Amino acid sequence: MTRIWMVRHGPTHRDGLIGWTDAPADLSDTAAIARLDAYLPADAMVISSPLIRCVATADAIQNARTRLPHDPDLREFHFGTWEDRTFAQVSETDPDLSREYWSNPGDVAPPNGESWNDGRARVSRGIDRLIANHPDKDIIVVAHFGAILTQVQRASNMTAKSALAFKIDNLSVTQIEHMGSAWRVLGVNHTP
Repeated sequence: MTRIWMVRHGPTHRDGLIGWTDAPADLSDTAAIARLDAYLPADAMVISSPLIRCVATADAIQNARTRLPHDPDLREFHFGTWEDRTFAQVSETDPDLSREYWSNPGDVAPPNGESWNDGRARVSRGIDRLIANHPDKDIIVVAHFGAILTQVQRASNMTAKSALAFKIDNLSVTQIEHMGSAWRVLGVNHTP
């Protein structure tokens, strides 16, 4: 059994869709970082998206844990021309497309960006590689809101729209287990 401990990076204090935009995390809440570190298994491996907000969060909780190289497959959704724009700005320029993107996630994609299904396939590829390379281990994956939700969707066999109903707070833990071909969600959005 492989246990995946998905941690959302620290807050960025940005209002827009930052996707692949490399915004730093605010890790000044050292008490929250300490609680998170204490909650996670001490012998787990740590991996992160290569975006700086995840790398810095992984650095903050690594301690004596084995660090794996950053994996670009664990990045957030790529929002294309919507990158670093607020929901209101996107709604003004692409009202129908943005409504469809959030109301019926699947094959709809932002201009020059990726769809939910494409993002889910990419993140799943990264998770599958981790499981294959490190079977029966605890793995801490420091990632993003959307990346975490794709794996909640996958493990729960729910629709993307249902997965989007979950809240994923910064510095929260979502725990998923993989056993052979079976998946199990043990908890979503736990804040230690």
